[in-house]
Amino acid sequence: MLDLNGKSILITGGTGSFGKKFVAEVLAKYPDIKRMVVFSRDELKQFEMAASFPSSKYPNIRFFIGDVRSAERLKRACEGIDIIIHAAALKQVPTAEYNPMECILTNVMGAENVINAALDCGVQDVVALSTDKAAAPINLYGATKLCSDKLFVAANNIKGKRNLRFSVVRYGNVMGSRGSVIPFFLEKKKSGILPITDERMTRFNISLEDGVNMVLFALQHHWGGEIFVPKIPSYKILDVAEAVAPNAEKPIVGIRPGEKIHEEMITEADSFTTVDVGKYYVILPQVPGWSRDEYLNHFKAQPVEIGFKYNSGTNTEWETVESLRGLIKQHIDPNFVA
Repeated sequence: MLDLNGKSILITGGTGSFGKKFVAEVLAKYPDIKRMVVFSRDELKQFEMAASFPSSKYPNIRFFIGDVRSAERLKRACEGIDIIIHAAALKQVPTAEYNPMECILTNVMGAENVINAALDCGVQDVVALSTDKAAAPINLYGATKLCSDKLFVAANNIKGKRNLRFSVVRYGNVMGSRGSVIPFFLEKKKSGILPITDERMTRFNISLEDGVNMVLFALQHHWGGEIFVPKIPSYKILDVAEAVAPNAEKPIVGIRPGEKIHEEMITEADSFTTVDVGKYYVILPQVPGWSRDEYLNHFKAQPVEIGFKYNSGTNTEWETVESLRGLIKQHIDPNFVA
């Protein structure tokens, strides 16, 4: 059973949508954790987040200004830390296409800095957040996150005798997160026009709560080098538009640079090393530092069929217009009316 009480945790990108949810959930579940360090570069977001977590009620939370691009600053922040959750990234696909080196510096070099800080500071567990766009990437953002995933998986090969494990969690669009499609449509609803990139488009859908639970699952169960993938539903972009504003105009405006029609979280090539552990799929490292057979026996894991792939367009589980409306009320706006 996972017990984080007495542990010191650092979360990079801690003022983002995931970070705020993670901090709230962990502090609620484990009130006796030693420290929760929120590491991010935006002082205004830290100021606003600190107002929600006053020191009088949360004496174990710390806010640390810094950028994952700065190896020295990150290393200083990781002194005495037991667990790192790496959520910092540049995530907007079009932005990455037009500013490629900025995305590389944060998503790739930043990942390397996290790894080196963990190696140098006695950290025990690192879980890095990935994205479905890292599977068979066609945009720079996805390519940088694939590179990041590879770095974290390979970091297990250089840890030596350290009691340290690096793993990755990969999931799809987070419902209600900043910059995602549903808040965008809710804002556009006021104008009566919802721009549709492509009427065939589908995406995986996960709530912030499920994203947090997945990270906690990985922390409890990882052996090092795994990429955890959740079994989650897909949605059709037209169903999202219908759920938000059935009477709005829905012009087709074309896909943005670097976008896919469908997203993938497990490619056909990944099927050779992917296993099913029940609620999640796990892509195992090609050269694990432990016995694959022992892993399969421990988790009662079943290898997937060769040629299996996990694609948002061929998924077997789907959100409907009605279920999307219910999720919007539950996770985004309790007063929502279509």
